[in-house]
Amino acid sequence: MTCNFKSLAKSSIIGFAVWVLSASAMAQDGTIYPLKTPAEPNAILLGTGGVANQPATETWFRQWGDPMARNITTATLTPFLPKPGKATGTAVIVAPGGGFRWLSMGNEGWEVAQALADKGIAAFVLKYRLYPTQESLDEFAAWMNRPRPTPPPSTDSSKSVTPPGPPKMDLSNQLADAEAAYAMIIKRAKEWGVDTARIGMIGFSAGAGLTMHSTLNSKTMKLAFIGPIYGGMGPVEVPKNAPPMFSVIATDDFLFNGHFGVVESWFKAGIPVEFHLYQNGGHGFGLGNPDKTSNRWFDAFLYWLEVNRFLKPKSS
Repeated sequence: MTCNFKSLAKSSIIGFAVWVLSASAMAQDGTIYPLKTPAEPNAILLGTGGVANQPATETWFRQWGDPMARNITTATLTPFLPKPGKATGTAVIVAPGGGFRWLSMGNEGWEVAQALADKGIAAFVLKYRLYPTQESLDEFAAWMNRPRPTPPPSTDSSKSVTPPGPPKMDLSNQLADAEAAYAMIIKRAKEWGVDTARIGMIGFSAGAGLTMHSTLNSKTMKLAFIGPIYGGMGPVEVPKNAPPMFSVIATDDFLFNGHFGVVESWFKAGIPVEFHLYQNGGHGFGLGNPDKTSNRWFDAFLYWLEVNRFLKPKSS
């Protein structure tokens, strides 16, 4: 059972991560611009170590108006706390995406965390360690924009088509970063106004994969809920103590491709699951893009939290 558990989890995460890299380059016309590394004054070092065989230092760029970081070798956690008197006690670790090669820090990190904090939820943006990319921004941009094959269509929704790619992807660094973030929130829960029984995690694209990987493999994280947003849809073996899941994807997202595996896995395991399949939105929409049906997902997520009593302060 353990062997199947790990292989299923790995195949699902590797499959979506490889195609995250593919789709980000498909039909690219967003110019990549260099960006000065921001100060990030509230970022807290997690102390999880560096990245082996990483010759480059952390650098930032901007694409589609969004600040992004790559070659991250030092993991950090940035708190976005609710205003005094508004806190619900619920906390969320926010994991941006980027195919484990870069992180969309604005669109899928800071903006989401601030939106959560505005609703009384303590949010923590996890800047996790990444796989190395080219030191030169021009070489990185050329690599991002190289031609990619089109994913094969799905003819059977019960089967997950694994795209071509590397035979394995080691996410031990990323898992260690997520576990360190969780441990820090537990340690400083009183200071940050966090109910330790209400710590969840949401992630976008590769961040959704890290959220799922943490749920399936961590022995130290006891997440109260998870929200994989446009993540891999392949089936997994769900542990008995898995948390409720809120899942979102659009039909025109290359990661969907007619697959319902992860949702079906949660359903068959008897774990509460809510799934929103939107008509449009593509991939990487964050909180939303103009005139897309997926723009209401955040409202739906908040209502899901409310119905499941995550937004009711413990004191009341």
